[in-house]
Amino acid sequence: MNKKLLSICFLAFCVTLHAQMMFIHKSDNVAVGVSLSEIKEISIGENNTWLNFSIGDTVVQYAMASIDSISFTESSDTVYIAYNGSYASVINPLAFEGVSVGVDGASVTINAAEEAAGVNYKISGSTSSGSLKIYSEKKFYLFFNNVNITNPIGPAINIQSSKKAFVTLIDGTVNTLTDGSSYCDSIVVNGETEEQDAAFYSEGDLIFDGLGSLTINGKGSIQHGLCSDDFIQIDGGNIIITSAAKDGMNANDGIVIANGTINVTAIGDAIDGGEGYVAISGGNITVKNTGADGNGITCDSTMVITDGTVNMTISGNQSKGLKSGKYMMLSGGDFTINTSGNAVLVPSGSGYDPSYCTAIKSDSILTINGANIILTSIGKGGKGISSDGNIKIMSGSVVITTSGAGATYKNSSGTTDAYNATCLTANGNIEILGGTVTTQSTGSAGKGITADGTLTIGDESNSPQVTITTAGAKITITAGSGGPSGSTGDYAEAKAISCDGAVTINNGTVTISSADDGIKSASSVTINSGTVSITKSIERIEAPIITVNDGDVSIVSSDDSFNATKGNGGETNDGSYLYLKGGNVSVNTSAGDGLDSNGNIVMTAGTVVAHGPTSQPEVGADYNGTFNISGGLLLFTGPNSGNMIEATSTSSTQYAIKVTISSTLNSSTLFHVQDASGNNLMTYKPVRNLYYIVFSSPDLKSGSTYYIYTGGTSTGTYSNGLYIGGTYSGGTQRKSFTLSSKVTSVSF
Repeated sequence: MNKKLLSICFLAFCVTLHAQMMFIHKSDNVAVGVSLSEIKEISIGENNTWLNFSIGDTVVQYAMASIDSISFTESSDTVYIAYNGSYASVINPLAFEGVSVGVDGASVTINAAEEAAGVNYKISGSTSSGSLKIYSEKKFYLFFNNVNITNPIGPAINIQSSKKAFVTLIDGTVNTLTDGSSYCDSIVVNGETEEQDAAFYSEGDLIFDGLGSLTINGKGSIQHGLCSDDFIQIDGGNIIITSAAKDGMNANDGIVIANGTINVTAIGDAIDGGEGYVAISGGNITVKNTGADGNGITCDSTMVITDGTVNMTISGNQSKGLKSGKYMMLSGGDFTINTSGNAVLVPSGSGYDPSYCTAIKSDSILTINGANIILTSIGKGGKGISSDGNIKIMSGSVVITTSGAGATYKNSSGTTDAYNATCLTANGNIEILGGTVTTQSTGSAGKGITADGTLTIGDESNSPQVTITTAGAKITITAGSGGPSGSTGDYAEAKAISCDGAVTINNGTVTISSADDGIKSASSVTINSGTVSITKSIERIEAPIITVNDGDVSIVSSDDSFNATKGNGGETNDGSYLYLKGGNVSVNTSAGDGLDSNGNIVMTAGTVVAHGPTSQPEVGADYNGTFNISGGLLLFTGPNSGNMIEATSTSSTQYAIKVTISSTLNSSTLFHVQDASGNNLMTYKPVRNLYYIVFSSPDLKSGSTYYIYTGGTSTGTYSNGLYIGGTYSGGTQRKSFTLSSKVTSVSF
C-alpha cells in the first residue's frame, strides 16, 4: 500500500468513528495524543520500521516496534498519570501542544512549555519506588485520585516551576505521599541547582482544595513535609502531615488557610509561613511540635486569624505555639494550646538570657478581639501570652494556666537573677478593654500579668472581667543577713499584677488571689471605676502613687493593704501618696497596716473602712508624712500599739475622733455613734477584736455633742463592716463627748 493510500484509509476510518483525537500507545507506557484535525498525513517509513506523522509543520517518527497500539477518542485537556507498582503509565493528549512526559519505571517527569497553560494532571495508583517531577512555564492543575507515591531516594512530588500549582483532593479519595529517609536538599540538573526540600515540594504557589484527604509522611532527615518556595493556600481538604524532621508545612512567602482539616506533627515548626504572613479564616487545625526551639504556627511577618479551630501540643524546650515576627491579630476562632517545654538559658554577656516556651508570642503588637483562647503551660518558666511590643485585648475569652516553676540563674551582667512562669506579659503596654481574662499561675514565683510599660483595664463603655490567681512560693535570689540592721534579702515572688508603668483600672471587675502582691507598680495605681476585689495577698496594692477615684475596692491581706511607697522603707517621708477621692473602699489586714504610706495620705470623698491587724506593732493607718482628710466617711481600727497609733492629721479640714477602749471591743459587738438628736452617724461591726477606732465624717461638727454605744442590733444592710440605713437599737451608752478639735480623743 502506498503512503497516500494509507493516509486516505486512516482518515476515512476516523471519520467513521467520529473521533476527535488519536492516541499512540507506546511500549514505554506513555500514550501520546494528537487532534485529528492537526494530522495532515500518516505514512510508513523505509523497511516498514517507522511510522511517520505529519502534524502541522512537523513530522514525527515513531519506531514501529515501540508502538503497542493506536486508539481514538474524544478530545481531552487532561494528562493522566497512573502508578502501578514498579511502573507508571501516562496518557498525554497534549503531547503536541507543549506537554512532554518521560517515564523511567515509576518515576515520571513532565515538561510543559510556554504554550501549555492551565493543564490538568490527574494522578492515581500506587508505587513504593516512584515520583512525580514537573517543569512548567505556566500555571497548572493537579488532581489527586487515590494516589500513593513513595520515593525512597527523594521527594514524592517535586515541582520545579515558579508558577501556581492548583491541587484538588478529589472528593472521597485517600492520597499518600512519602519521601526517602536520606537525600540531598538540592541537586544540580543541566547545570542548574534544584531544591528538593520536602516530600511534597514546589518552587511556586501551592493552592489546595477539594474534599479528599492527603497524608504526607515526611521521612527526610533534613527536609520538610510540605514545602513551597513561594506561597501555600488551603481552601479545603483533609491534609495530614504525620512527621517531618524540619517543618511540617513550610512556605517562604506566606500561608493562607480558609477551610479544611489540617493535622501536622513535626520536629521543627509545624506550620511556617517563612518571610511572609499567615492568614487563617477557617478550618480545623491540629498541630504537634516535638522538637526544641520549634513553633506550632509561625511567620516572620504578620499573623491574622479571624476564624477556625486551632489545637496545639507544644513539647519542645523554648518552643512557641503561635509566633509572629510582626503584628498579630486574633479576632476570632477557638484556640487550645498546651505547652510543656522548659525555658533554656542562652549564653549572653557574662551570663545568660532565658528563652521561654510560650503558647502565644508576638515580636510586635498583639491584639485579641473576639477569639476564645485556652492556654496551659506546665514547663519550667513557661509563658502563656507574651509580646515584645504591646498587648491589646478588646473582646473574647482568654484563659491561661501556668504551673511551671521558676529558678535562679546568672543574667548577662553576671548577677544572680530569677526567671519565672507568667500568664500574660509584654515588653510594652497591656490594655484589657473588654472580654474575659482568667489567669492562674501555681509555680514558684509565677506571675499573672506583667508589663514593662503600663496596664489599663476597661474604658468608659467596656467592662472586662479579669480574674488573676497566683499560688507559688517565692524564690530566694540572695539571702538576707537578718537582724534589725541586716539586709532582708532579694526574692522573686508570685505577684498577680506587676508593672513598671502605671496601672489604671477604668471599669470592669478585677478579682485577685495572690501568694504575694496583688497589684504592684513602679509608677502608679489608679482606680477610676469598676470593682476590684483582692481576696488573698500579702501586700495588696503597692506603688509610689495610689489613687482611688471611684469604684468598689475590697482588699484582704496578711500585710499592708494599701502601700504607697517608693521602695525606700524607713520612717521618713519619701514623697509617695495615697489618694482616696471616691468610691467604696474596704481593707482587711490580718498582720500589716490597713492604710500605709511612706509619704502622705489624702482623702477627699468616698467611704473607706480599714479593718486593722490583730496585734502590734501594725496599725489601721500608718503614714510618714500627713493624713489630710477633707471629705468622705473614714473608719479604721487596730490593736493596742502604744504610740504607733495615729489618727488623721490635725491639718485636715474635716473632723475626726479617735476612740480607745480599755478592754478591747469584741468582734461580735456593734460600735455606734449618733448625734444629740439621735441621728445615726455610723454603726460598725468589727471583723476582729479591736482596741481603737478612728472615725471621720462630714457630719462631725465642732462644738456638737455625740454619743457612743456598744452592743445592740441594727436593721440596716451590712457591708464591709458598716450597716447602711436601718435603725440601731438596744445598745449601751459608753461615752458622750463634745467635739473640740480636728482630732478629738475619747476613751472608755
